[in-house]
Amino acid sequence: MTRLLAIETATSVCSAALSVDGHIQERHALAPRQHAALILPMIESLLVEADLQVGQLDALLFGQGPGSFTGVRIAASVVQGIAFGTGLPVVAVSTLATLALGAMDESGEAQIMVALDARMSEVYWGVYRQGEDGLPVRLIEECVCAPDEVPLPPDGRWVGAGSGWDSYGEMLMTRSGERMVRVLPDLEPRARDLVRLGADRFDKGMVIPPEQALPVYLRDRVVRDG
Repeated sequence: MTRLLAIETATSVCSAALSVDGHIQERHALAPRQHAALILPMIESLLVEADLQVGQLDALLFGQGPGSFTGVRIAASVVQGIAFGTGLPVVAVSTLATLALGAMDESGEAQIMVALDARMSEVYWGVYRQGEDGLPVRLIEECVCAPDEVPLPPDGRWVGAGSGWDSYGEMLMTRSGERMVRVLPDLEPRARDLVRLGADRFDKGMVIPPEQALPVYLRDRVVRDG
């Protein structure tokens, strides 16, 4: 029996999910700036419902970003704290890939361009195609850039997903051209999708020790400058 706990707090949605042999339960809330107060009660609720102690888990999974600087730090710090206390291994999962998987499920399409609003007139950008296992495969290196400069995938049927399409939809649509068949601007990354990606990485042995459970910001200069 495999038991995995996933946390995703990189955007305005705060969520946690527990997978027990592939059966997934989730807690989530659209709650900007309340993640720190909500995430631990969500975790506790899931464990109580499953009649599990945290030490009975096999691994901890977290959304490493990119996203809100505060949000990605919350996920990393919570996972680190639990992992240091229990000795559990950690699996890091891209927040953009998590959103891509959710968009594949929502749209029924296999090719997703993810854009999260990165502020400062930029987006966090990721391009994914559904693999044979149903999970997203990254086609272009994740990056942060201006909406009218995003690197484009090959032609074909593409779906746009994420808050960047809400904030900069006109520029992104102009840049993307006839590739676009649908846009999901309100879709957010959730732990129920993260746990599916994380389970695959866990099965492949892609685990890290807690001290390596670090956020991915992409915009390193802003982090250094505070």
